[in-house]
Amino acid sequence: MSSGVDPAALRSARERLGLTQQQLARLIGVAGGERISRWELGLDEPRPGSLARLARVLHAPVVDLLDVEPQCRDLRALRYCAGLSAAEAAAAAHISLRSYQRWEFGSWVRPPSAASLRAMARALAVPLDTICAALDLSKKPDNLSRSPVHSPEA
Repeated sequence: MSSGVDPAALRSARERLGLTQQQLARLIGVAGGERISRWELGLDEPRPGSLARLARVLHAPVVDLLDVEPQCRDLRALRYCAGLSAAEAAAAAHISLRSYQRWEFGSWVRPPSAASLRAMARALAVPLDTICAALDLSKKPDNLSRSPVHSPEA
């Protein structure tokens, strides 16, 4: 599962406010309406910081602009909702970028430590069980050797 920006939701939110692509670009501080157009066509995606600004300007929660069910948010969706890049999320949780990326892409072999899970929950400002569920969602079905992540005792 890989969450990403929902081009139709982005366009709908912009049109609901009666903004042109150029106006929205100016309001969020990106160069030109063509960038908004590329996002709305699904040819490119905004960076997490731009996505957070889009959500503020469009008066919508970030998760409403993602192509993911709110109750099925994977680690990438949680990171987007926090407005963080992968490097920023890893740094905030005091883990390596490579480890974070493995978690996000479901290529981890051993579940993260309890301390790492708690640090990631703090970094993304979500409950610990939400992090555990997101990691479970990231697992690929072809790798059955990985064990599920269970919420550690606090």
